[in-house]
Amino acid sequence: MDEPGERAARLLDGLRTFGANYTDFTARFATWLGLHATDATALAEILYAEDQGTPLTPTRLSERLALTTGATTNLLNRLEKLGHVVRTREHTDRRMVTLRSSPDIEAPARQFFGPLAGHLDTLVAQYQPDQLDLIENFLDRLRDTMAAAVADPPPVRPSIAEPNTTSRP
Repeated sequence: MDEPGERAARLLDGLRTFGANYTDFTARFATWLGLHATDATALAEILYAEDQGTPLTPTRLSERLALTTGATTNLLNRLEKLGHVVRTREHTDRRMVTLRSSPDIEAPARQFFGPLAGHLDTLVAQYQPDQLDLIENFLDRLRDTMAAAVADPPPVRPSIAEPNTTSRP
């Protein structure tokens, strides 16, 4: 029987590999559109949030991409100039900006991501609903666990000895 640590290590390795593959897939999307990888990742985040019914604000996009607000503004300016993104003011607080994909990018994005969606549908169809419920529960709890770990202060960094800069005889 597996020790919990061994199972956790295999699960994390699978998730890490998935994350790396997702990054590669997004980089392919960037190349396909002729965008910088970060711009394509931002566009994918905006499209995904819209599909989920929870469009992003520039601040939330900054957090998702781990960029400063200034870098995110520059990125959004580029995507807006290319006609991929539209900034709207649809909240009751008119100061809040909502990010939307432009109608011109929706068809190309669906063309690119459509085959992946088909593969995922085929994969999901291989599992029973109770198995999928268990997987969803695990992923929800994993997300919460990671959020808690990120919220914790980092451990105290050990002091690192200065490299020996004396020359040898």
